[in-house]
Amino acid sequence: MTTATAPPKKLPKLNTNPYPWYSPRFWHGMRPGTFWSLCARHRFRFHPIRWPMVFLVGLTTPVNSLLALFQHLWYGKAIAAARLKEPPVFIIGHWRSGTTYLHELMYLDERFVSPTTYQCFAPQHFLVSEWLITRTLWWLLPNRRPMDNMAAGFDRPQEDEFALLTLGAPTPYERFAFPNDPPPHVEFLDMQGCDAADRTRFEQALVQFVKLLSVAADKRVLLKSPPHTGRVETLARLFPGAKFIHIVRNPYALFPSTMRLWQSLDEVQGLQMPRGVGLEEYVFDCFTRMYRGYEEQRQKLDPAAVVDLRYEDLIADPVGEVAQLYQRLNLGDFEPIREKIAAFVGTQKDYQPNKHQMDEELKARIRERWAGYFERYGYE
Repeated sequence: MTTATAPPKKLPKLNTNPYPWYSPRFWHGMRPGTFWSLCARHRFRFHPIRWPMVFLVGLTTPVNSLLALFQHLWYGKAIAAARLKEPPVFIIGHWRSGTTYLHELMYLDERFVSPTTYQCFAPQHFLVSEWLITRTLWWLLPNRRPMDNMAAGFDRPQEDEFALLTLGAPTPYERFAFPNDPPPHVEFLDMQGCDAADRTRFEQALVQFVKLLSVAADKRVLLKSPPHTGRVETLARLFPGAKFIHIVRNPYALFPSTMRLWQSLDEVQGLQMPRGVGLEEYVFDCFTRMYRGYEEQRQKLDPAAVVDLRYEDLIADPVGEVAQLYQRLNLGDFEPIREKIAAFVGTQKDYQPNKHQMDEELKARIRERWAGYFERYGYE
């Protein structure tokens, strides 16, 4: 199989600029039809202050179509013929449960290929454009993610849900564009009640993106995406033999951190000025849907293909916990990457997570609404 030349895996030096207003949003990576169809579904309800962003997106989307044509002409046959070297590994768990941290640790293993931020930003054409854009426009991205102060950049590992969004698949992440409208595609958090045509588009987009990654590097695919938590049955059907690493975290930390996540993304990505109305209920509902789907679907999977991991254990002993994951899921010899992971952990010692304050009334609601999770994963 013909493959593109993959850059060496390394975590790049950080941009020292604050988050600039002209930084690329994921809408910039869409094709014109995808972007304007999204806007039409929301009746073009842009906030006037976001019109410059809409204008810039409108200018860049035709470029994506042109570059997509080049990618199809150059790599079309290789993409169509792509076959996975081994079944993918999926890192799943609710937002802010530690999926990003584990993803960055496992990304250090050269035997895996994971999507980068740029590849999720430009799945239409990254095989022909990544080598140039990431070397010339790296300064457009912030050095830190706005929601949690973790490092950001085109070359950092990213969650594939953003690639599905850019490809026009139905995903709850459409909400970021119009955060004041009713949230779209929440049924794709547990795959219950999905329109048949939408489900087909979703599955085709996911398989297509995984093929693109396997063309970029003929290695085992490692994906991380919280929305995949309630899709494990679909993922196991699309990718027989897939492995799942499920991370859990204290719900009293999950809830406020997820609130901050959506507030940050709505502000950065939104084509409206977010009002935050109904956001708490949205967080409660997404969690319920996601774990209703996960617990029901998990019963249909091979028990040996799913491993639970507590965030608190991962933070206490990153090297030891990842080593156990490799052993339990038969992911290969851990020793070649032990020192890499230990070195990376050492660089994170100064990382300061955000601190959150909650009143007792909110804590009581969290305990009541997410009672099953508290009990099932030992957070009593």
